[in-house]
Amino acid sequence: MADIKKISLLVLGDFAWDVLIRTNSQLLPGGDAFGEVMFAAGGSAANVAVWARRCGLTTHFIGKIGKDRFGRLAEENLHWEKVDAHFINTEEHRTAAVAVWIDESGQRSMVSGRGADFYLLKSELPLQILQEAGHLHLTAWSLFTDPPRTASQFAAEIIHKNKATLSLDPASFQMISKIGRDNCLHWMQALKPHLFFPNLEEGRVLTARDTPQDVLKALAGLFPETLLVLKLDARGAMILSGDELIPIEPQTETLIDATGAGDAFAGAFLAKYLKNPDPVKAAQFAVGVSSWVVNHIGARPKPDTQLERILKS
Repeated sequence: MADIKKISLLVLGDFAWDVLIRTNSQLLPGGDAFGEVMFAAGGSAANVAVWARRCGLTTHFIGKIGKDRFGRLAEENLHWEKVDAHFINTEEHRTAAVAVWIDESGQRSMVSGRGADFYLLKSELPLQILQEAGHLHLTAWSLFTDPPRTASQFAAEIIHKNKATLSLDPASFQMISKIGRDNCLHWMQALKPHLFFPNLEEGRVLTARDTPQDVLKALAGLFPETLLVLKLDARGAMILSGDELIPIEPQTETLIDATGAGDAFAGAFLAKYLKNPDPVKAAQFAVGVSSWVVNHIGARPKPDTQLERILKS
């Protein structure tokens, strides 16, 4: 049998192209405003893979894309980011695209088109890659519809059978509300994640609690064997380790664009934690990375000298 630790991190899920629209002032219904319009690589799962690789961890990615120009660009993008990509190509569906609206306060809203990533089938999974993975990361975008839910659940079964570990990001408070808290919890709990990365809004929907402390305590009852890491964007993070609530101080007071900040946090956290399982140090590092991200436009801004210093910390 292949060594299950051969692949440190395997991320399964969506690659999408983001159309980012950011206004400099409030846009009134039927009105006009100046702003910024950008086309950038994204997809929650792919973002996590890229950030883990940028943070120094050899990372593999499984996703489904169309046999179109955007699919070829996706392959080029992950090759350029040095992520080992295992793409399933299809002529039946287009490579995914997402419209991302960023308001004047930096908060983002998204409209996700159903691209090829939503049609990943169990039969299409590269089994050898899954069997070689020491850790699998999933986002709930791979659970909200079926497909790709069955494929993701099967991947998780292989991971647990091989005694590897698994992390999960609940992905979207609005989708959880729309589909139903009980349904989403059923799918999430069945995956038996070792690590769980909700943000505060997702935690509130899943628990019907309000404060970070109460959200984490309620999640501990729902995921009793799971390390819980609550992402708070520009406010840092909070960990529940055993019975101890550990706040992680923020490293910025500003927010330009929250797009992809949670993905960057998860990728950075995994890059540190899978090498040295110290959740506090991993979270402090992840807060540093995500704090840099929220002060730039897009999910994967071009690295600069400031980020390089953070990555070396």
